[in-house]
Amino acid sequence: MLDVTTTAWALTIGLILLLLAVDLLVAVLRPHEVGFREATLASIFFIAVAIVFGVVFGLTAGWDFGGQYFAGYIVEKSLSVDNLFVFVVIMASFAVPREHQQKVLIIGIVIALVLRVIFIALGAALLASFSFMFLLFGLLLVGTAIQLFRHRDQEPSVEDNPIVGLAKRRLPITDEYHGGKIIARVGQRRMLTPLFLVLLAIGSTDILFALDSIPAIFGITDEVYIVFVANAFALLGLRPLFFLVTGLLDRLVYLSTGLALILAFIGFKLALHWGHLQNDSVPEISTSLSLIVLAVVLTITTIASLVKARRDPAARAHSGSLRARPPGPGPPA
Repeated sequence: MLDVTTTAWALTIGLILLLLAVDLLVAVLRPHEVGFREATLASIFFIAVAIVFGVVFGLTAGWDFGGQYFAGYIVEKSLSVDNLFVFVVIMASFAVPREHQQKVLIIGIVIALVLRVIFIALGAALLASFSFMFLLFGLLLVGTAIQLFRHRDQEPSVEDNPIVGLAKRRLPITDEYHGGKIIARVGQRRMLTPLFLVLLAIGSTDILFALDSIPAIFGITDEVYIVFVANAFALLGLRPLFFLVTGLLDRLVYLSTGLALILAFIGFKLALHWGHLQNDSVPEISTSLSLIVLAVVLTITTIASLVKARRDPAARAHSGSLRARPPGPGPPA
């Protein structure tokens, strides 16, 4: 079992909060359209920080735990790319001005991080109290994988979000954006702007992603510290990554298929772990094998996607949906 001191926890949380604060200041205090160079440098920085942390962690805690961290980080980073698909859909649906998109992204990341902490604590408590939760989480991931694969060529719709629909009906909301304001004065009234609906859509969507990502990473490791840091570092680089890969996302035509395979694999791994707890003769999947499977699936998915995009320029990637949608026009470009 990994023994993490209070000091180590404090230093880790302090580092994450510092990185988050820097990202937030860049997005909120200097609203601007993020260019390719800025997005590239920031993405490299956040990925480098995550890798350096993993190397230091592996050298300090041992490479068994280090391997668990990197496997968890790869899973969460892969799922975060799917987050970006949904962010693109939401941004397009609400026609968010480009200069305010990074503000929306960083606030959405903060919401996601808070939700992850809550779900991590809840998941850890459930797994510690009830061993059958490993099986339940495994079945949940397999079910999610099946649904994602079945509807891999579809997009989630903001119109399906009941929270956003309720807000539209019950709250005073302007038709136009007022700079980067969430609340604006219109005449004699203070009203919410469409930016509020965007944040509401992203925040409520983050809940659904947390329901998938937390069981997925608990399939890699049951160490709460590793679960937390892998989630945190995967989320921290989302803002610049959004602007870096937005133009490339359409080319990852098999991403949803790859993610479905990863979720199904981890679900199977969780089910085996539950079986091993009941009977030692049931085999378990090692962290090293998990890393190999994740690397192979993501590599094949990426290469196959690029080949498909080159042969069929009209092919477009989709984030995938967990429910069938009737045919109809997509979100505005």
